[in-house]
Amino acid sequence: MPSPVLDSVPAILDAIDHHELSMADIDARFEELRALGTWVDASRAREVDLDAHHELARRVARETAVLLRNEGAILPLAPATRVAVIGDFAETPRYQGAGSSLVNATRLSTPLEALRASSLDVVSYSPGFERDGTANEALASQAADTAMGADVVLLYLGLDEVAESEGKDREHLRLHTAQLDLLTRLRDVTDRIVVVLSAGSVVEMPWAENAAAVLHGYLGGQAGAEGIVDLLTGAASPSGRLAETYPHALEDTPTAFSFPATGTSAEYREGLYVGYRYYSTAGVDVRFPFGFGLSYTTFGYADLAVTDAGATFAVTNTGDVPAADVAQLYVRRVSDGAIRPAIELKGFCKVHLEPGETARVTIPFDRHTFRHFDAATNAWVTERGQYEILVGPSSVDHPLAASHDVDGVEPSTPDPELPSYAAAAVKHVSDEEFTRLLGRPLAVETSDVLGLNDPLRAMHEAKSPLARFAAKILRSLIDRSERKGKPDLNLYFLYNMPFRAIGKMTNGSVSTPMVEQILRIVNGHLLRGLGGLVSAFFRNMSTSRRLRRELESTAAAAAAK
Repeated sequence: MPSPVLDSVPAILDAIDHHELSMADIDARFEELRALGTWVDASRAREVDLDAHHELARRVARETAVLLRNEGAILPLAPATRVAVIGDFAETPRYQGAGSSLVNATRLSTPLEALRASSLDVVSYSPGFERDGTANEALASQAADTAMGADVVLLYLGLDEVAESEGKDREHLRLHTAQLDLLTRLRDVTDRIVVVLSAGSVVEMPWAENAAAVLHGYLGGQAGAEGIVDLLTGAASPSGRLAETYPHALEDTPTAFSFPATGTSAEYREGLYVGYRYYSTAGVDVRFPFGFGLSYTTFGYADLAVTDAGATFAVTNTGDVPAADVAQLYVRRVSDGAIRPAIELKGFCKVHLEPGETARVTIPFDRHTFRHFDAATNAWVTERGQYEILVGPSSVDHPLAASHDVDGVEPSTPDPELPSYAAAAVKHVSDEEFTRLLGRPLAVETSDVLGLNDPLRAMHEAKSPLARFAAKILRSLIDRSERKGKPDLNLYFLYNMPFRAIGKMTNGSVSTPMVEQILRIVNGHLLRGLGGLVSAFFRNMSTSRRLRRELESTAAAAAAK
């Protein structure tokens, strides 16, 4: 269990300073801390099968990669196919995120290594482009020459470590221009190009038609390279499905004109219309829909039966390759009622089928299936009415549909003062309408005085020239780390964290009263702020010493028992 002593040392110091924490509270926290020691028992340690772990990682990568395009059934590749491997990501894979998601892999396979160990004939490799997007004619020219001697080009593209990272917002959805220019150049050489994509989030794909196939491996983990090779060679059929919608362009998204936020608050004016809920309701065409994914076989759906308990239907592998399909169930409200998206995903099931095999699949309903949150009553409710049950392989493909009547509360009447939400026209919602939806006035940014909840980056507009200089230095350090291709996440955190977090980041060396005096300096009151900071510093030292003595005394008493 979490220990408040470990997680909240700064808060404890402040609480003691303000006489809000008793010795009984401290004793209780100490006992929790002491209990942590009983969790470590070397005699209970067990041997870890790293080979089995790696094989599991390979299976996960294999089953989650998404085949987005496969013109002329270029995939899977036959044994001994002569392939030219191009792209920096083939030699230096981007297999995981950074920051809080960073783990140390027990081993790591690169695409080049996995391909050379496969049944394919790797005739050449070229990095093709600089990872950071810098134009490099020599690399591009070498890659074009490399492509000429192969049956198929395997082009590894993706987002680098700077393009998407914890601690910063993306400003666009594009791949580096150098990568796209290389694809265009290779297309002049051959039309047998398979793009293997590595990215942790959505990218625009106006270039997709220049590739015969696109296999999206996302960030595939330590065995991602081998999992992708299993799919390229047909050792397995792709069965991953998109967990997000891929729009044609950033401008097609409902938040294109409001995100990232530039003020002190981020306003989610899109309301319910997130992802496929927006595109399906507003009728916006997309590049690849939510839930989409191709296979090396085909599937058929039939015999939908709906009861109060759920939906049952048949899925058949109508091709000649063993594979898995992901059947998805969506609900559409037909009769009048509360404002809701046109469709909502309410269940899915992955089904493994041999060629010609049929499986009877049931996706049950539960208390979440038809309900929505009613702000007027502050409760989840299910409205009485007619619903449509839709079943198929994606959010836009529903070969099966059936009507279903649901009992519940009296349907509500949509608020006539929310026309944008009724029509899913949420790109430019007015202040008045968003205020109506929110149920309270919007935050008004009138003060130029920074407070505890303002981020450190707000010092760019601070009254103090020292604060503005500090913000400039911090920003320059971030820019330098990005130019090196190794973003410093600690700098991102500092730049975006609120002033109140300084105490946490300094492990209590800086107390909240000290932060308040730092803010006084930032807001242009240098002398008064410095005086207050010195005073708060000595009070914090005194409090820390007193707390240390009390903790040591409590520990000694506990040890003597």
